[in-house]
Amino acid sequence: METVVVQNLTKTFHTFVAVNKISFTVKKGEIFGFLGPNGAGKTTTIKMLCGILTPTEGKGSILGFDIVKEQEPIKQNIGYMSQRFSLYDDLSLEENLAFFGGLYGVTSPLLSARIKKLLEEMEIPVSPATPTRNLPTGIKQRLALAAALIHDPQILFLDEPTSGVDPLMRKKFWEIIYTLAHQGKTIFVTTHYMEEAEYCHRIGLIMGGRLIADNSPQRLKETFEHGVYVLEDNHLLELFHSLASLPWVLHRALFGNTIHIVVPPTIDLATLQQHLSLLGYPSVSIEKTLPSLEHIFLTRVKTLQTI
Repeated sequence: METVVVQNLTKTFHTFVAVNKISFTVKKGEIFGFLGPNGAGKTTTIKMLCGILTPTEGKGSILGFDIVKEQEPIKQNIGYMSQRFSLYDDLSLEENLAFFGGLYGVTSPLLSARIKKLLEEMEIPVSPATPTRNLPTGIKQRLALAAALIHDPQILFLDEPTSGVDPLMRKKFWEIIYTLAHQGKTIFVTTHYMEEAEYCHRIGLIMGGRLIADNSPQRLKETFEHGVYVLEDNHLLELFHSLASLPWVLHRALFGNTIHIVVPPTIDLATLQQHLSLLGYPSVSIEKTLPSLEHIFLTRVKTLQTI
């Protein structure tokens, strides 16, 4: 069952095109990751889907509700966690959850039961009476997720939920997301962390408002048409800068004591060794490797920029 359907969705602000004719679907229980740099159009897309912004063109639906004509029923059936912490520092954990529960019409004693259950599920290790201002960032993010879940929505929209959170807290946050998806909730999450995209069932790569790829992480790697090589040499930095003179090196990056490069499929190992020898590096160690999402994303971005 498709819970999110988007067709040629576009948003412009005067002459600036923030989102440019994107189309995709998200299934029930799926974790869909929207991966892209800051300013790529991720937040604008989420705000259109949540009924906060009206699209300039195109159409979309959430659980069958039209994102332009039926914004109120959409808001009652989704949970939204914004990019910035949006709870009240002056209120306690329990008071914040009670406030948001009241906004969604959740009444006692159901509200009290849900608050207790969510605080347990989010593994928040402080008293419910603790002022929110006293919480570390990672715990605040879990509290914000609890607030988004207070009315038991079918779909969760999480806008960069782990931004500013340390790696341990980030891992725990994703364990919670997996549990929610296993329970049947649909998760739409934006991120600019490549490693987080690996956790998603499917990801959409967005750049400059345009959707440049849409598939599972594994399938994106399997269908990547370019070659990825790992280079080792005693003169690593010199080699790194020399590679800039080869126009067919689509991407290069330092990884510890190695250099990773992406080249067209026409450049095989023998051809690469020949060109490096001509550059003055005849003894470079070269090994082919599997692409990472970072290789794929950065290569697609560079290709897009040259069009």
